[in-house]
Amino acid sequence: MKSIHFLTVAFVMLFGVSQQFLGNASEAGKHLFILSGQSNMQGHRPDEAFTPSVKAALGSDNVIVVQDAMGGQPIQRWWKKWESPEGKKPESTGDLYDRLMSKVRPKISGLKLTSVSFIWMQGERDAKMSWGKVYEISLKGLYKQLSKDLKRKDVHFVIGRLSDFDMKNSRYPHWTMVRKAQVTVADSSPRFSWVNTDDLNDGVNRRGKKIKNDLHYSAEGYRTLGERFATSAIKLIKLNSIKK
Repeated sequence: MKSIHFLTVAFVMLFGVSQQFLGNASEAGKHLFILSGQSNMQGHRPDEAFTPSVKAALGSDNVIVVQDAMGGQPIQRWWKKWESPEGKKPESTGDLYDRLMSKVRPKISGLKLTSVSFIWMQGERDAKMSWGKVYEISLKGLYKQLSKDLKRKDVHFVIGRLSDFDMKNSRYPHWTMVRKAQVTVADSSPRFSWVNTDDLNDGVNRRGKKIKNDLHYSAEGYRTLGERFATSAIKLIKLNSIKK
């Protein structure tokens, strides 16, 4: 009985600390969540699961969510210093990043931000084009670009890892290479994490079609993706707030 009582007290104390953290975080300012990427981010609907989850954790009046994505696009359309594995630079880079930031800036003008979280779901196009060798540096470069623009050194980074769609690299030659690069980047900082998507591409898609190991996710898969993004981002905010 004593052990049960001890565990109960410990749980209450832990829950109290968690609630105290969330209360303090909410009072301090806004929490900004920026979501971007290609088709599997475009298929994600924040209002289904992501936004309700972060609002429940941080307070509905303390959350700003901005999502902007476009299917079939390589990371060069976000990272402005991108170069091919051969060292060639395209005529134009970063246009989708500029489009994204044109939506972010008006939302945060004049506001105090307690935290910023960048959620990224992209890489399919780079895997298809065999640009995996420069994906790690591109991902890190994009993060640094955003951090510099927002004048912050504490941006959280949640990366949606490519699914198990082409583990044999038969259709997308650098599929597993990009997957590995995403995990490598996610593991490089306590402010970073990655989200598993291997179980999200089976079931029924939004058009009612049954899918199996598809490039895109099922209707329920996109909802689950939002939940995982939210859980991962909230965990990073919580852990790094405690460290301050």
